[in-house]
Amino acid sequence: MKIGIVGAGNIGSALTHLFRAAGHEVTIANSRGPESLADLSAETGARAATMEDAVRGQEVVVVSVPTNKIPSLSRELFASTPADVVVIDTTNYYPQQRDGHLAGIEDGSTESEWVEQHLGRPVIKAFNTIEATHLQPGAKPAGSADRIALAVAGDDVRTKSKAMALIDGIGFDAVDAGTIAESWRQQPGSPGYLKDYGVQGVRSALAEANPERQPEWRATPNSPGTYDSPA
Repeated sequence: MKIGIVGAGNIGSALTHLFRAAGHEVTIANSRGPESLADLSAETGARAATMEDAVRGQEVVVVSVPTNKIPSLSRELFASTPADVVVIDTTNYYPQQRDGHLAGIEDGSTESEWVEQHLGRPVIKAFNTIEATHLQPGAKPAGSADRIALAVAGDDVRTKSKAMALIDGIGFDAVDAGTIAESWRQQPGSPGYLKDYGVQGVRSALAEANPERQPEWRATPNSPGTYDSPA
């Protein structure tokens, strides 16, 4: 499968390793240009390219940039992308640590609804409930008793099924978490966030989730601070 990754931070880099290990053809890009990705490209065999090339001609595109950088992506980036291309959003909103006040999210949109508005196309929400450092060591063969499950939200049945099959193929069970409007069930602060549960644990956590964003996951007048000193 041809996969493009926009954003080569912790999650994007870990997924590059996993997708390549599973035999996929991967193109990676970031805001600093292909030259900055030489080491990751050499380690994995992924092709370093521009953001436009990481989107053009792919079957799956993973968007893994900080949430507050989403508006800086070109509105033309996905303009010519066919409807059957799976666009996966891995982002999380960290208002007090990194992102500051993002009005649409603070006003009640789920994080991925807000991402969809800025990208101009539907997304699948996935890979946002696991620590980046747990991705590579956490991958296990299908049927493993301790296999980690990941929540996957999306509105289109076909693209969500493709994303879930991709997740299974790199070593994780996939749990249907409902629609993008329901993706608050897997946002930061939800019961299953960063828990590495199996299938039943993820299903229980999704069912127990509360749509109200808790104060620690809302911006304050002093936001953002840092991860060490949230504000």
